[in-house]
Formats: sequence, structure tokens, C-alpha cells
Amino acid sequence: MIIAVIRIRRPSMDEELSINPFITILAPKIIVAAVIFFLLAPGINGSRNGSKPVIDKPLISNAKPSPPLIEKHSDTIHGNGPKTAHNDKRERSFHLIIVQAAHSHQVDPALIKAIIKAESSYNPKAISKRGAKGLMQLMPGTAKALGVEDSFNPEQNINGGVRYFKNLVNQFNGDVKLALAAYNAGSRTVRKYRGVPPYKATKYYIKKVFQYYHFYKNQSERKMDRV
Repeated sequence: MIIAVIRIRRPSMDEELSINPFITILAPKIIVAAVIFFLLAPGINGSRNGSKPVIDKPLISNAKPSPPLIEKHSDTIHGNGPKTAHNDKRERSFHLIIVQAAHSHQVDPALIKAIIKAESSYNPKAISKRGAKGLMQLMPGTAKALGVEDSFNPEQNINGGVRYFKNLVNQFNGDVKLALAAYNAGSRTVRKYRGVPPYKATKYYIKKVFQYYHFYKNQSERKMDRV
């Protein structure tokens, strides 16, 4: 039986000196590179599988806010709501009725258009949570007192609404702001507070009507300039 003896040769001093720089300088860099590779491996695999990287959205948008002129009345049920183009068509279809009723009661047609826009957004079938109906959102008791038999009839509704608003203007000595407050919150409430009631909804309503009024007034003036 032959036993082989393997002798491990110890490196010489010169060989040790040549190996040590490799261990002390290059080895740590290789280890760090390996760790980075394994940490990035999931991201690399994800991109190969077709997944898209997540891109954070900016916290501040440069987009300008839309103008507050086209808004819906919060107390009115509109269903899906007509688009702006359809709104313009409806406004044109009711224009003659509005002008005739406004001139009959000596009220600015632009103001009546603004009230209708704020109340129902020109939806003749609009019904509020409180039961107000039609273009100018007449309450059943108010409509009955005004002789309006069908609040969903645009001509009856507009004529009744304009007449009612004119009465409020006279009641508050020509103060349109108080008349609008009374149209929204009731004349008793306005008299109780001796001015615009401290209701956010009423203050917002008045502000919105005046915004619409300036819009329709400017629109009317532009049409006059073209003639």
C-alpha cells in the first residue's frame, strides 16, 4: 500500500508581498460591487419583466384653476347635468322669454339670467332638496301665490320668478343684494337679521349671482358692439 504525502509549500516573503496589495485594496471593492449588484437585482429583473418604474407626481401643479363662472347650485338636483355647450343652447332657447319678462317688470335681463344660472343651471326640470322647482326654483307655496300652475313650464316659471324677485326688490327699497338674500333665504330671515343673513350658503349665492350677472352683462355689451 502506497501512501502519497502532499507537501504544501508556504509562499515566500516576496510572494506574500505581491498578494497583500490585492487583498487589502481590490478585495473590499469587489465585495462592495457584489453587494450593490444584489441590491439592484430586483429592480433589474422588474424592468426585464416589463414592469414600469414608479414616477412620483409633483406636489405643486402649474395648471391654472378653472374660472368659477360655470358652477352648479349645490341645493339643486341636476342628474347627470348638461354639458356647457348644451347649457349655451338652453340659454338661447329661453332668451326671448327672459327678455320679455324682465322688460315687463323693469328688471335687467342679465340679472334674471344670472339668477336662473345660479338656481337651476338652465334645467327646466330641476328639483331642489327642499322642493323648489323649475328654472327659477319656485317653492310650491310661492308658485301658487304667483298663479303659476306648472312650475316646469319655462314661460310660467320665468314670469312668476321675475315677478316675485321684483316684489322683493321693491320690498327692500331697491337693494338688489337684500332681494337676492331674500330670494335665497326668505324675506322674513332678512328682516330678522336686518340685512344679509350670516349664512355661508346665502353669502355664496349672492356672490355667485353677481359673478354670473357681470358675465351676462359683458356678453350682452359685446353683442351690442357687434351690431
